[in-house]
Amino acid sequence: MTRIVALIGAGAMGGAIGERLLATGNALFVFDLDKAKVETLVAKGASAAPSAAEAAGAADYVILSLNSAAIVRRAVFGDGGVAAGARPGTLLIDMSSIDPEATRQLAADARDKGLRWVDSPLSGGAPKALVGELTLMAGGEPDDVADAHELLRDVATNYTHMGPAGAGQTTKLINQVLCALNFMAVAEATRLALDAGVDALKIPQALKGGRADSAILQEYLPRFATRDYRRTGRIDNMVKDLNAAQDLARRTHTAMPLTAVCAEVHRLLTAAGLGGEDQAALMEFFRRKDEEPGT
Repeated sequence: MTRIVALIGAGAMGGAIGERLLATGNALFVFDLDKAKVETLVAKGASAAPSAAEAAGAADYVILSLNSAAIVRRAVFGDGGVAAGARPGTLLIDMSSIDPEATRQLAADARDKGLRWVDSPLSGGAPKALVGELTLMAGGEPDDVADAHELLRDVATNYTHMGPAGAGQTTKLINQVLCALNFMAVAEATRLALDAGVDALKIPQALKGGRADSAILQEYLPRFATRDYRRTGRIDNMVKDLNAAQDLARRTHTAMPLTAVCAEVHRLLTAAGLGGEDQAALMEFFRRKDEEPGT
């Protein structure tokens, strides 16, 4: 049976999710304010929708892939939003990375309108989405989470129900703290390897399988060493997530000194105009005076 999916938000992440859903035989209606992003998916077999409401009206599932809680709220409850067109009982799957508290309110407001809500943020980025190997952490009612999994198994190999609405987003913030600190550690270690005259490109193989190994080490140390800044994510998106993690830490009275330092470095890079660059551009923070930028 062909599943009909509405995709709201076709940026780097949403576009990759949409492409994978099409490749696995789903029918896709897509809406984004950026028409070029919509056309990219239309060229791969999607149908363009003139509004989020019309996309949702045709769908069994609605996937949201957007940049902030405010944008998610407008896309769902604003004029021409998902809630204006979705049939009662439609399942909304928010794959954005947003604040857990905002998510709980969004889920409650959706229920008031007869809609179901699962927060299912992701880890793995666009490359993993394209091959169906994302890691997803879900929050919501058990039946809704199980229903979402029927679709999301097309894009993910690891799917865990973490608890009620907002639990997926809380887990994603924990994921982002771990990733951000790992990015910083690998960039700093790369700088030391370069300065000490070690062949940095051999380090991933040398440390493979040891306690220092990680997916970020394997993927990003060569990119840090060669200044490969091809974008698969954005530094300013990490700033958003680290801000949310620090807000949660303040509410829970959790000390996070390493995260504070890491967040400040990300903010410095954003202030220097690198917010739109990939995490690989963290290497610019460690650039020596005698090196040209980006080299």
